[in-house]
Amino acid sequence: MTFDELKEKAHSLPLKPGVYIMQNAQSEVIYVGKAKALKNRVSQYFANLAAHTEKTRAMVSQIDHFDVIIADSEFEALILENSLIKRHQPRYNILLKDDKGYPYIRLSREEYPRFSLAGRVAEDGARYFGPYGSRHSTQGILDALRTALRLPSCRKKFPRDIGKERPCLNFHMGKCDGYCRSEELKERHDEAIRQAVSLLEGRFKEVKADLTAEMERAAEELRFEQAAQLRDRLRAIELLGARQKVVAGSLADTDVTGFFRGAAKSCFVVLHYVDGDLAAKDMELLETPVEEDEEEILSSLVREYYGGRTRLPRQILLPCELADQVPLTRMLSEQVGSRVELVTPQRGAKMDLIRLANQNAAEEVERATTREERQNKLLEALGRMLGLPEAPRRMESYDISNTGADDIVASMVVFENGRPLKRDYRHFKLKDLDGPDDYASMEQVLTRRFRRYLDGDEKFNTRPDLLLIDGGENHVRVACRVLETMELDIPAFGMVKDERHRTRALVAPDGREIGIQAIPAVFALIGQIQEETHRFAIEFNRQQRKGRGQALCWTGSPGWGRSAAASCSSTSKVSRPSGRPHWRSWSRWFRRTRPRRSFSIFGKLGIRN
Repeated sequence: MTFDELKEKAHSLPLKPGVYIMQNAQSEVIYVGKAKALKNRVSQYFANLAAHTEKTRAMVSQIDHFDVIIADSEFEALILENSLIKRHQPRYNILLKDDKGYPYIRLSREEYPRFSLAGRVAEDGARYFGPYGSRHSTQGILDALRTALRLPSCRKKFPRDIGKERPCLNFHMGKCDGYCRSEELKERHDEAIRQAVSLLEGRFKEVKADLTAEMERAAEELRFEQAAQLRDRLRAIELLGARQKVVAGSLADTDVTGFFRGAAKSCFVVLHYVDGDLAAKDMELLETPVEEDEEEILSSLVREYYGGRTRLPRQILLPCELADQVPLTRMLSEQVGSRVELVTPQRGAKMDLIRLANQNAAEEVERATTREERQNKLLEALGRMLGLPEAPRRMESYDISNTGADDIVASMVVFENGRPLKRDYRHFKLKDLDGPDDYASMEQVLTRRFRRYLDGDEKFNTRPDLLLIDGGENHVRVACRVLETMELDIPAFGMVKDERHRTRALVAPDGREIGIQAIPAVFALIGQIQEETHRFAIEFNRQQRKGRGQALCWTGSPGWGRSAAASCSSTSKVSRPSGRPHWRSWSRWFRRTRPRRSFSIFGKLGIRN
C-alpha cells in the first residue's frame, strides 16, 4: 500500500478500542500497539511525520500494510497486545531479554518429583517457581535447597534405581538422605518435597515451626542424633531464606521502578523491598536509544517484566503516571489472583525511593557506556533527526551581538565530536553597516568565513558538517543563500528559543520545526551549543565596548600624548603622560640614591631599614 492509501485506511478505522499490527512488505510484524480509539491513534502515525521521533519515522517508513483487531474494552486490548508482542517479538516494540534470561525452578510431575533449572515455562504438567533474577543466583538457591532438605542431586532415576547400587558419596557426607536405599523412604522424600515447595513459596515461618517442633520432639524422646540433624537442617533453611530474599525479588512486598534514557543505552531498574528493607535489584539495559514517551516506555517495560510471573508484590511504585494504569493494574491482579497496586508517588518517602531507582538506572548506563560510544550515538541520532546522510562530526554555530548601532560583532563556535573545540573559535567585527541588522550581519559573517575557506586560509580551512544559526527561519534562509552563492552544500538549521531564551527546537530553511526534546541528550547538546555561542559573542561585545570607553576617557586629558587614545583603544592599556619620566625611572633613581643606613632615631638605636 502507498502512504496515501495507508493514511486513508487509518482515517476509516472506528473510534473503538483495539490492537493494531504493523507489517512490512514481507508481511513480518514490526510493531504491535493498542489504542482506546483506533482511528485517532493509528492516524497519528501518518500525519506530520516531522513531529515524530526518529524511531517512529523509521518504523512508518517500513510499513507496507496493517491490520487491526477490535476489542470490547481497553483491558481486553491490553491483554491482546501483550499476547501478540510475546508471540511475534516485533522489532520496534520495547522488548526485554527473552524468557531464557529469567530462569525458573521446575518441579517435575512424577512419583519422585525432582527440582531443576528451566529457562521458560512449558505446558508439561510440571510446577514452576519464579522467574528469578539470574541463572547463577537461581542455581545457588537450588543447591542450597537440596543441601538444606538433603534432597538427591545425582542422576539416578527413582524408583527404577532403588536398591541397585550402594548410596553415593553425598549420602556419606550428609548431603542426601539416601533415598536410593529403600522404597520405605518414600514418605520422607514426599515430606521434604512439601517443605521445599513451602520454602519456594515464601512460607519460611511455617517450615521453621514444623522443623522446630519435630526437633524438640526428637530431643524429648532422647533421639539426639536425629535432633541434631533437624537442628542443622533448620539452620540451613534460615540461611536459605535469607539468600532467597536477597536473590529472588519474588517475595518482595514493594517494588520500586526506575528508568533512565541515555544517548547510547537506556536502563530499566526494579528495586525489591521486603518489610521496608532493600532485598534485591534487577536491571535491564536496552542497547538502542528509546525514543518514545516515557509513559509508553514504562507501560511496555512493566508488562514485559511482570508478565507471566506467579508471584507479584502488593505495590509497584512508578516514576510517572501511565495512560493504561487502570487496565494494567487489573491484568496483573488477575494474573496472580491477588490485588496489585500501581502507585505514582508525588512526594515524601516513596518519591525518595523513585529517585533512588532512577539514580541506579543512570549509574548503570554510565558504567555500561563509554564516552566515545555516547558521543557517537548522540551524533548519529542528531543526524538521523535532521535527515543528514552522516553524523555531523563538526558543527559550527553563529550568533550576532550588538549594542544599538555600535560594536556589532559575531561569534563562530565549533563543536567537534560533541565537544567544544576552542582553538577553532573565531570572532568577527562587522563593517559597513548603517545600524543593527541581523540578516545583513549574518550574511556578512558567513560570506567572510566561507570566502576565506575557499581562498585556502589556514584558520578557516576545515569544512563543517552542519551549520547552526542562532535565529529563526529567516536567518537560516540567509545562510542557505550565502552557501548557494558559493556553491557549497552544507546543511543549515536555526536554533529556535522559547520564552526563557532556551533552544526548544531546530528550524529548517522551509520553516519546518524539528523537536529535539524527545531525546534529552540531543536537547542538552543543542542547548549547550546555543549557550556557548551566545556567551562567546557577548564577551567579545563587552570587550569592544570597554576598549572604546577607555579611549573616550583618556582623549582630551591634559598632558597625554597624541597616540594615547589609539593605544588605549587598540591594546586596552593606559599610556603615560608625554614629557614625564616613566615610573620605573623614578624607582631606579630612588634605589641608587637612598642611604644604606638610616639617620633617624632608629639609626641611632642601631636598627637598619
